[in-house]
Amino acid sequence: MRSISLVAPGPLDQRTGGYIYNHRMVEGLRSRRWHVDVVELPEDFPHPAPATLEHASRVFGQMPAGAIVMIDSLAFGAMPDLIERESPRLRVVALVHLPLTTAARLEGRPTDAVMEAERRALHCAARIIVTGRAALPLLAPYVSPFDRVVVVEPGTDRAPLARGSRHASEAMAPLELLCVASLNCIKGHELLLEALAATPHEGWRLTCAGSLTQDPGTVARVRAAITRLGLEDRVSLAGELRDDVLESYFDRADVFVLAAKQETYGMAVAEALARGIPVVSTRTGAIAELVNHEAGLVVPVDDGPALAAAVARVIRDDDLRRRLAEGARRVRRRLRTWDQAAERMSAALEPLTYG
Repeated sequence: MRSISLVAPGPLDQRTGGYIYNHRMVEGLRSRRWHVDVVELPEDFPHPAPATLEHASRVFGQMPAGAIVMIDSLAFGAMPDLIERESPRLRVVALVHLPLTTAARLEGRPTDAVMEAERRALHCAARIIVTGRAALPLLAPYVSPFDRVVVVEPGTDRAPLARGSRHASEAMAPLELLCVASLNCIKGHELLLEALAATPHEGWRLTCAGSLTQDPGTVARVRAAITRLGLEDRVSLAGELRDDVLESYFDRADVFVLAAKQETYGMAVAEALARGIPVVSTRTGAIAELVNHEAGLVVPVDDGPALAAAVARVIRDDDLRRRLAEGARRVRRRLRTWDQAAERMSAALEPLTYG
């Protein structure tokens, strides 16, 4: 049986896009007769303490020579010394959701040291798996040649069509807007709130589902913005939700909204489209390709006026919203499944099993 270890910080059941991807790939590989060991490192990556690096060193040292080891990018680029030491002995695979250098730039942190560490680590990778084509130009400054890089985009589950907020309510019930994204500085919640505040007299309500613990500074700013903009009765921060609870929010959503500054793919947008929900989002990752001009409105990143105009149009124009929902129902039939994504991952890893 083919074997691989997946190494990531913290438990695999975290409800972020990257960890959902990791979990689904583990399931998919196992269903294809791969033996997959999940190795959980301490959670302080990408800024590991010395004790964390010592722990990781012991973990890798116990792996047999020739073992295939796929390491989540949250940890991979943060331990270049270890990767350089172990790569001659192990078949090391980098699983890149978002390069650490890109995340540091978006968070306003210095990038030179992060880029050098990530460059050193990626230089040692036998294979680099990226979860969206948008990661390719982000890697170009320090990955060459690109023959080691394979794009394995996420999938979606087949899901029932969302019924929307008014399936069991009066016609004048508020429109339900849904944003699914961890509250961090990359996901653009503050810009989204500013855009929605420009339509204060319209009948809408926003639920933000996503971690409230990952980035406390951003959460504090978002809460302050809700108060400053007078949106306390219109916006709720639901936090990280169980699958069944999140599904209930998808079911009553009328529009999915996202103002992300950077996505590698756009898993949450794909999940909304899988339920026939129209989308208003920024043009990053594969979102424009997913929406495909028929299932939503896509605007430039960080363009507040364009975002405000787009959400206002979708909120105010019932006919437009219906047309976009019809488009989303067409798009959902074309979405890649998790089974197809796992098949591509298996094919990308297969050559490493030879010799």
